[in-house]
Amino acid sequence: MITQQQVNLVQDSFKQVAPIADVAADLFYARLFELDPTLRPMFRGDMREQGRKLMQMLSVAVNGLNSLEKIVPAVQDLGKRHVAYGVRAQDYQTVGAALLWTLEQGLGSEFTPDVKEAWTAVYTLVATTAIEAGYPQN
Repeated sequence: MITQQQVNLVQDSFKQVAPIADVAADLFYARLFELDPTLRPMFRGDMREQGRKLMQMLSVAVNGLNSLEKIVPAVQDLGKRHVAYGVRAQDYQTVGAALLWTLEQGLGSEFTPDVKEAWTAVYTLVATTAIEAGYPQN
């Protein structure tokens, strides 16, 4: 479970990243493909557009943290759709590592241990929800 303090830390830190959304998305995908080059073929088409979708999805998730019951169905749908794209349950770990690295780059000294812990808790909740929906046997 995530605490209200963690929600606040995630929301406040995301506000600092939002103005550099395009750069953050570029950093994220570069790091993701560096960590696991086998994921690259899943992404066809315009990576700028994909980056915008990523940042928009993050924004919705971050802003919805105070009303988890409203975002859980969307996260479950996302998890089910990702199965069709070829995403494996273990890929969520790589995505999480790329996300945390990106946040560290974007926030610099503002990426404190408490902020990292808060983002880790939130991402773990989201990833677990998506995995359970997409791979109910896990």
